[in-house]
Amino acid sequence: MSNQYSGRHPNDRQRSDAQNRGGQTRKQGSDTLSQVSEAAQSATSTAKKAASEAASTITDQVKGLLDNQLASGVEMVGHLGSSARRAADDLDQNAPQLAGLVRGLAGRIEGYADDMRYQSVDELFRSASNFTRRQPALVFGLAALAGFFAFRTIKSSPLPTQPVGRPSVPSGEYYGG
Repeated sequence: MSNQYSGRHPNDRQRSDAQNRGGQTRKQGSDTLSQVSEAAQSATSTAKKAASEAASTITDQVKGLLDNQLASGVEMVGHLGSSARRAADDLDQNAPQLAGLVRGLAGRIEGYADDMRYQSVDELFRSASNFTRRQPALVFGLAALAGFFAFRTIKSSPLPTQPVGRPSVPSGEYYGG
């Protein structure tokens, strides 16, 4: 009977306790979700940083390899220029005009080799891009010419021969019984 005078019903107290527990559970759940979210953001950040560093390392290694290949190519171009100069010296006695042309070509080749000798792949790429912007018609014409020569080379290569031991059957003819 004391419950009548207090104005509370026994179920009201149970509901209040359940609400408090539910509120605490929601708060704990929210805190846990917040911690998981922070951990996920931290892991994502770490993964992005590691991927970026790996990509940077790979890029640097590839650039190093390309720079080494460029240096080797420049050396070959330099050898070509000096070989052309020696050929011009040999031509001096028999064909002085031709020797002059070859010597001029050798000088240009050696000049290009000297210009490229101390450039990195990035600098060479920028130079090629700038040249392409200044002379698009020339670049397109050279590409078309290279494509034409490649096509002619492929077209003029001999066709594979038929294996020995297989009879050749002309098209359109039928052999059978």
